[in-house]
Amino acid sequence: MAPPTKPVLENFYTVSQAAIRLNLRAQDDPSKKGEKWLRDGVNRKPEDGPPFPCTRMAGQLMFSDSDLAWIAENGRNIRPKRSGRKRTWSTRRRPDIAAKPEATAEQSAKSVA
Repeated sequence: MAPPTKPVLENFYTVSQAAIRLNLRAQDDPSKKGEKWLRDGVNRKPEDGPPFPCTRMAGQLMFSDSDLAWIAENGRNIRPKRSGRKRTWSTRRRPDIAAKPEATAEQSAKSVA
């Protein structure tokens, strides 16, 4: 039997530091860019894919070096649930709205002739 290995203490980063480390935002950028994506990844539902690994220490969400490596490898090309513009109620109910610009062009051509 192999001798037990000593535990290794990894570096831990806050959400803000992790976003900078993953190059989701620049260090001098005061915005919260990238932090929401990390938090959403941690809170992801199982049907949307595996959640991001993390640790909670003293009530804070923390990421280790190995957590960030996993996120960098597996977090690529994750598509948001909804992409594109939100359809308004009128365009969902009345598909003929998309045809109106063509109809007006035909009507204007008839009126000119």
